[in-house]
Amino acid sequence: MSSPQLRLRPDALSRDILASIVVFLVAVPLCVGIAVASGVPAELGLVTGIVGGLIAGAMPGSSLQVSGPAAGLTVLVYEAVTTHGVAALGILVLATGVLQVGLGLIGFGRWFRAISTAVVHGMLAGIGLVLIGSQLYAMAGATAPGNGVDNLAGLPELFTQITGAAAISSTAIGVGTIVVLVLWKRLPGRLPQVLPGPLVAVGLATAAVAAFDLPVAPIKVQGLIDSLRLTSLDDFGLLADVSLLGVILAFTLIASAESLFSAAAVDRMHDGPRTQYNKELIAQGTGNTICGLVGALPMTAVIVRSAANVQAGARTKASRIMHGAWLLLFAALFPAVLGLIPVAALAGILVHAGAKLIPVATFRPLWREHRGEAVVLMVTALAIVLTDMFMGVLLGIGLAVIKTAWETSAVRLDIDEQDERTTVSLSGSATFLRLPLILDTLEALPKDRPVELDLSRLRHLDHACRTALEAWTAHSGAVRGAEAATDDTPREAALAGVAPEGEGPPGTRSRRR
Repeated sequence: MSSPQLRLRPDALSRDILASIVVFLVAVPLCVGIAVASGVPAELGLVTGIVGGLIAGAMPGSSLQVSGPAAGLTVLVYEAVTTHGVAALGILVLATGVLQVGLGLIGFGRWFRAISTAVVHGMLAGIGLVLIGSQLYAMAGATAPGNGVDNLAGLPELFTQITGAAAISSTAIGVGTIVVLVLWKRLPGRLPQVLPGPLVAVGLATAAVAAFDLPVAPIKVQGLIDSLRLTSLDDFGLLADVSLLGVILAFTLIASAESLFSAAAVDRMHDGPRTQYNKELIAQGTGNTICGLVGALPMTAVIVRSAANVQAGARTKASRIMHGAWLLLFAALFPAVLGLIPVAALAGILVHAGAKLIPVATFRPLWREHRGEAVVLMVTALAIVLTDMFMGVLLGIGLAVIKTAWETSAVRLDIDEQDERTTVSLSGSATFLRLPLILDTLEALPKDRPVELDLSRLRHLDHACRTALEAWTAHSGAVRGAEAATDDTPREAALAGVAPEGEGPPGTRSRRR
């Protein structure tokens, strides 16, 4: 029996066909541009888009999101290709796909939703900065110096070197492409809804270069079959290189997180079936496994194409499957068209895409309302620029964990001083992070009267705090009152990190007489 999602009524089929054409028109310049920016043949970007449509698109998981090469992995792929060669790309993507399938089979897909949003936004912002830094050189017809820091640091010198007909023409084409992308959606009427901005920008840039015979470098075309490099058994020996294992983990983490966060965003755009996260992770892994076998780019779900699919009225997964078929026909029948596209136009598209990855509009309210989250975002982004993608994401996750641990470790000490006895009541969550506050408060108590500790209002008491309180009690001769919930016997009703209502912010000290 066929899948319920593919039982199409005539009206649904017509909507899916229209949506598939819109997504195809959006995907062509992005697939080609991401491939060129990644340092691989342009055709490999189309291959990844084809696999994303025909293979991942036909599998269960998410109904309307569309997969293909993503700008979020461009920097990492370029670094991997530069360091290890294009020959290593196939085995890297293949291993990533197998790992994704394995994670999906053991039910790990839903845990990717637990990654801090600030880390994800910081990751995308860092990618955006590095992408902009590298593609501005391509817009000017120049070669980027190297890593993210060198690229950004060299921009002032780059701007002074835009002289001569070739550099000025290339820069003008790139800047014009960005202007078209920014203004296109603001035009009145239905035309901006029918024709995607990237396609219009590339078409106008190509026409301008041809009409005025501008000295702007076009894309180098190798042919679809010649661009493929099948992964062989000998390539598995590359996995003995420990540095490649880190790249595989980075590919897996970023591709999976970007795909599943995209799925969550797309689910909010439509009323159809919700994403099954583990199945979607398996679908992404299957697609990447096939991409790895043919030496293509890694695949993720892409929010730009997915949003275009939903907005164009797609009803079922048939739209994304057909978009893959249109890409296949284009790559097979019109490969020479790629050789007409100027590199500067694709660089302009990626500069624009990189700028959209930086959350400029949302950062100010985030800083005002959730400053800790804003710090995590900034640190993650800067770490990616200063080091690399993998280390930046790991640092961001670590900082987010520390921030969460600090915020949930909220303890309050209430001191009731009577004539003959002092009672200290602890409430909240007492962990090792708050030990300095607890011990400083206890050691500052008057020494001329007995002290009683009341731990009954604690929601959580970890081993470090319990040991420290037992040592302080034994040393000071204090009396232990009612016990608290421990790390082994947590209270079911406790909400970690929230101070009891009406008792002020975490970490405060009050006196009651």
